[in-house]
Amino acid sequence: MAVARKMSVFLEKSSWIRRMFEEGARLKKIHGEDKVFDFSLGNPNLPPPDIVGEKLVELLQKKDPGLHAYMPNAGYLSTRTAMSAYFCKEFCVSMAQDQIVVTCGAAGGLNIIFKALLDPGDEVVCPAPYFVEYGFYADNHAGVLKPVRAKEPDFDLDLELMAQEIGPKTKIVLINSPNNPTGQIYPEETLARLGEILREKSRQYGRVIYLVSDEPYRKIVYDDCVVPCVFTHYQNSLITSSYSKDLSLPGERIGFVALSPSADDGKSIIDALTLANRILGFVNAPSIMQRLVEELQGVCVDISVYRAKRDRLVEALLGFGYELTVPRGAFYLFPKSPISDDVKFIGLLQEENILCVPGSGFAGPGHIRIAYCVSDATIEGALPGFERAIKRCMNGSVR
Repeated sequence: MAVARKMSVFLEKSSWIRRMFEEGARLKKIHGEDKVFDFSLGNPNLPPPDIVGEKLVELLQKKDPGLHAYMPNAGYLSTRTAMSAYFCKEFCVSMAQDQIVVTCGAAGGLNIIFKALLDPGDEVVCPAPYFVEYGFYADNHAGVLKPVRAKEPDFDLDLELMAQEIGPKTKIVLINSPNNPTGQIYPEETLARLGEILREKSRQYGRVIYLVSDEPYRKIVYDDCVVPCVFTHYQNSLITSSYSKDLSLPGERIGFVALSPSADDGKSIIDALTLANRILGFVNAPSIMQRLVEELQGVCVDISVYRAKRDRLVEALLGFGYELTVPRGAFYLFPKSPISDDVKFIGLLQEENILCVPGSGFAGPGHIRIAYCVSDATIEGALPGFERAIKRCMNGSVR
């Protein structure tokens, strides 16, 4: 076999998200674009704010001779300076530019963190459900993802269970807030207690356990919610994020890693992150995008549009009989499947030309994920099908 054995296994386990997205493309060819309702992919449907295009044109018109050149592996100094100035306000901590590394999105950020911190066999403890790529990212760097079931129905961290699962091989605890797929935002008191647990466990095992917070949806929040900063609760923390969702730039691959200013051995960690940025082949985040986000700190799409989509779907699905917790952030719903077999229920929705992702694909069986970053027409067109599918389960015709 030409393909590596491990990759053959990974191909079999590859993302349900992409699988359903590809199924949507197939169905659209058969039924037409307007007859297929695709909620599979978290691809923002809002255009970038107008200022994004304006600033991009300005950058290109300047014809700066260094615009397309290589830059320091941690990113442009001016970009990191602008980020640190904004993060001082956003995170309510004093940050310097040399505590930030600019990355190829949050995925690039997680990979350089894992490359910098993990030794072979080290464990990454992560609440489940979780973004499916986490397991692959940990494996990229000889680590092992160790999922820990979150509480239901609100999907807050089960701190007692996490404490039991953090052991001598644990090197990183990875959280994602707001969470994909649940939309949960971990509250201040949860993070404070998690910080206490990590301090206790670090002392117990005689080595630092790092807290990594993956936050690409940090600005996509509703109902006056705020995402607390992990830096204020645990000193050995890192945050990785991107501008994919708040500026609707997922294809431009621009993000960052920020290290807590009080982290132990901070310079060595930043040096390792910077080297990982190069030797993993990312080399640097795109030059033009670095220059662009330098001038757009704090800019965000109109969150009220996503909130209206959330509210419309929540109201309708609850009315049809679905069980769900209203998400406080991101742009996903994670309702319970009306039958225990979530993959089977996804099949029923497919019969209605509705594409969602089974919760099993996120280590959250018994649920489905609905990405509502779609047009209002898609939402309205899908509602009768959502109703028919659950009625088939409720009347006993499907078990």
